Amino acid sequence: MLDFSFYAPTYYEFGRDTESKVGELIQKFGGTKVLIHYGEGSVVRSGLLSRVEKYLDSCQISYEELGGVKANPESDLVYEGIKLCRDENIDFILAVGGGSVIDSAKAIAAGVLYDLDFWDFFCDDDRKKVEKSLPVGVILTIAAAGSEGSPSMVITNSKTKLKRGNIKSDVVRPKFAIMNPTLTMSLSNYQTACGIVDIMTHVIERYFTNTKNCIVTDRLCEAILKSMIESGKKVMDHPNDYEARANIMWASTLAHNNICGVDRVQDWASHKMEHELSGKYGVAHGAGLAVIVIKWMRYVSKRNPNKFREFGKNIFGIRNDLFGTDDDYIEQGIQKLQEFWISLGMPSSLEELGYHDEDLDYLVEHVDYASDGTIGNYLKLTKEDVRNIYQS
Repeated sequence: MLDFSFYAPTYYEFGRDTESKVGELIQKFGGTKVLIHYGEGSVVRSGLLSRVEKYLDSCQISYEELGGVKANPESDLVYEGIKLCRDENIDFILAVGGGSVIDSAKAIAAGVLYDLDFWDFFCDDDRKKVEKSLPVGVILTIAAAGSEGSPSMVITNSKTKLKRGNIKSDVVRPKFAIMNPTLTMSLSNYQTACGIVDIMTHVIERYFTNTKNCIVTDRLCEAILKSMIESGKKVMDHPNDYEARANIMWASTLAHNNICGVDRVQDWASHKMEHELSGKYGVAHGAGLAVIVIKWMRYVSKRNPNKFREFGKNIFGIRNDLFGTDDDYIEQGIQKLQEFWISLGMPSSLEELGYHDEDLDYLVEHVDYASDGTIGNYLKLTKEDVRNIYQS
């Protein structure tokens, strides 16, 4: 178990109708003129945006609006938001949506206060650190990314289609997150399933570690994964099950505010490989992860099987005395996870995401490798390993 520092200052307002408190929360954290940032129209159609406007009006808080965030948020809209905030003297950004909207809001909030190009925060060479930001608040409508409580953000460059998530800075953590599970009930089963995969993968990226004796955090990871399987099955059959929605929503925060990763070396190879898929093909992040994580698991388990025995036993109750070989035993845990994700309607092959063999070199070359030319930590992967995983 490693030494660590843990700081997670976001204020959470969880439960039914909590969005009605948005005005007082903005005032609590010093906002006087707000940019309401949202996606491609669902908050308008649902009436949520008009309710938010009413709540801000009642608190005499002025606001501007910027919609249009895509499922994989792009830099063009971030530039537009930065200019709008500067022109209108915005001092607080309210993200109304899911992880894509929140990440876009964070990028705007940081970019406003710097003269440099905000993409310099994401560049591989001479990357700039984010040390200041406008305050950000969140009304969460999709349980998935965990960005409502995280210090990170992921943006796709509109011109190059490179998707990068290198930013980790506590100054962009949202000041508050309003989390009303009923706001997620209008999501399609597909959107809900993508969110479940995203949440589980955030835990998996932390769970698979070579750091020893992290017993408490290991059990936290396992509890979240098992809870997601239980709640995921319920919500697919009963989309308006409040308790299932609530558990999924709270899990999205716990999976990515780093409470499950503080005491260990984390991996994150799967995310880096998936970012190239969603950046190039525009697929939902969770759908891409459903394919890549299974490929990654099968590849690294043959070279570093230790944690996979624990995974199969503690998540799925698999007994090793029922299988002839250790490889068979380990494969059962991976197969059970894949079967669960397929049962949610998730893809199981790259071809389902739009992949073509001629894209392989592009994907391999554009992964965000570390300075030593590798990704991941559970097993450090070279470009050749990445190629093998994409092709597997």
